[in-house]
Amino acid sequence: YSSGYYRTERDKGTQYELFYKKMDGMEYRHVTLFRPFGPLMKVKSETVDISRSIINVIVPLAGRTEAFAQFMQNFRDVCIHQDKRVHLTVVYFGQDGLSEVKNILESVARETDFHNYTLVSLNEEFNRGRGLDMGARAWEKGEVLMFFCDVDVYFTAEFLNSCRLNAEPGKKVFYPVVFSLYNPAIVYANQDIPPPVEQQLVHKKDSGFWRDFGFGMTCQYRTDFLTVGGFDLEVKGWGGEDVHLYRKYLHGELMVVRTPVPGLFHLWHEKHCADELTPEQYRMCIQSKAMNEASHSHLGMLVFREEIEAHLRKQAYRTNSEAAG
Repeated sequence: YSSGYYRTERDKGTQYELFYKKMDGMEYRHVTLFRPFGPLMKVKSETVDISRSIINVIVPLAGRTEAFAQFMQNFRDVCIHQDKRVHLTVVYFGQDGLSEVKNILESVARETDFHNYTLVSLNEEFNRGRGLDMGARAWEKGEVLMFFCDVDVYFTAEFLNSCRLNAEPGKKVFYPVVFSLYNPAIVYANQDIPPPVEQQLVHKKDSGFWRDFGFGMTCQYRTDFLTVGGFDLEVKGWGGEDVHLYRKYLHGELMVVRTPVPGLFHLWHEKHCADELTPEQYRMCIQSKAMNEASHSHLGMLVFREEIEAHLRKQAYRTNSEAAG
């Protein structure tokens, strides 16, 4: 068939308009199909008790101690004070900054009487997949719901509950879509300083974007993760390992729940494109950097800054000339 389109009438069903090209080139066969909505079917109705459901939040880390201190601020507010059913597993790579991370964890533990945490220390090069794998295996109390998280991620207590509701052992894994914030220095350029992080958490076109190609943040049960074979540790360095795991679930028996959630944010941080990258890798890195930096319109304002300033100068000149005349 050569082309077609469909439209959904929200109270009736979906109409398909298909055009098939005939051999002689000028005649088309036009077929219209209609798929009506069926009546609603109640599949099940049940009460779900999540009061005793522990979440093991697993964070792989190397360096980034300032970001970790900020992460722990959010963790303290949300997990220790509000939710109270969370275990934290930090998998730390290398020696540099390790004692600082220990100190941050110990001081939070002292101040809040929170001791449900594990620090796994690996003296090797950072590998996110390996870190999460080690974190999952470090848990020794059988089944648990795991949330694979990054140090730049901010989440709410409501998010933890959607985690508990959307993952089910042997049935469902949850892949929420994260809202990724742009560079606050550009978003809030007209203010002296950007507002505090809590006030930056808004779903607006100019403040961030839904990271619908990201599969790093996920909630799944430990047995499901181990049954599917965990991360492919052949994937070296940054990126790729999470998509690989996601695809394994897509091809498997479990239902993959993929949806944007309001309470999950990726905070902006500066992205460095290393000198040793090949020109092709560097170009991709810069593209990714641009995408995470600001919205199309904000980047446009930066590109056309000189034209905007020239216009303002002309306006000022004209106003001054009129005033003098």
